[in-house]
Amino acid sequence: MKALVTGATGFIGSHLAAALSKRGYKVTCLVRKTSNLTWLDGVDVRLIEGDCSDRNSLDACVRGQDYIFHLAGLTKAVSREHFYAVNAKGTENLIEAASETAPGIKRFLYLSSLSAFGPRIGGSLPTEDETPHPVSEYGKSKLNGEYAVLKYASSIPATILRPSVVYGPRDKDFFLLFKSIGRGFTPYWGDGRTSLLYVDDLVEGVILAAESEIAAGKTYFISDGGVYSNSEIISGISSALGVKTVRVRIPKSLLSVIGFFSDGISKITGENIIINSDKIREIMYPEWVCDVTRAKKDLNFQPAVDMKKGIIWTADWYRIHKWL
Repeated sequence: MKALVTGATGFIGSHLAAALSKRGYKVTCLVRKTSNLTWLDGVDVRLIEGDCSDRNSLDACVRGQDYIFHLAGLTKAVSREHFYAVNAKGTENLIEAASETAPGIKRFLYLSSLSAFGPRIGGSLPTEDETPHPVSEYGKSKLNGEYAVLKYASSIPATILRPSVVYGPRDKDFFLLFKSIGRGFTPYWGDGRTSLLYVDDLVEGVILAAESEIAAGKTYFISDGGVYSNSEIISGISSALGVKTVRVRIPKSLLSVIGFFSDGISKITGENIIINSDKIREIMYPEWVCDVTRAKKDLNFQPAVDMKKGIIWTADWYRIHKWL
């Protein structure tokens, strides 16, 4: 089977590309001229140059593919326009190319985000049948990407996954929390609850969803099934690192100010900063959780790594690679 992976040079995509290759897929990775290929070193994949933002570059990339795994996207951006250009329009470009050039494709797998749905508002865990209500530009742009995929549902068998917070080896975003705790202090703005997912379990879920006939045309939340408080996450990382940490209380009213100045720095330097006003919009909501019953039922998805084990493995990887 032939598979195209976008975002293959990133945290999740590199793990997926390696897993597909090990399973016998002939993997092609869509890369740009500026892509850092470090995480693909030694992985049996073919590289093809293209960009989801450039519709004309995609026909040759999708032609002849049996599966397309669309993971490329922005989690942070200098402006809202960048979010929509990549996460929404880029997705539309790719699935349009697949519709026109690879009509016999077995599955188009779009990796969305829990942010595309939004935070928990009521008492029960959100399910896929509920109406999305994203609160950030990132989340809205990912939801627009979902709409682009659904627009082609009659001609392309597609599946959408909305993972919760994903962590594990090579992740740079969650690493900031490890780094802060390792230094003995943790920014803290109140407790909340979060669904987590170790990267290996996500990769397994992605492949299950792509290969399952019943998953065509459906959307799935995906997490390890647990719901963890901020305190539990902090304690778990502290324990894995063997340190004690002091929680530095940051009033939520100050978070908006931090986001404002981060945006200013971003515009001046042209570099994306993880703690920006868009991320602050999400932080203002304490409940980022989901129900994974549908994924377990339809896909027989059985996550193997809980938070305690995953955090220990992640901390070990950061140490071995001298990130900590």
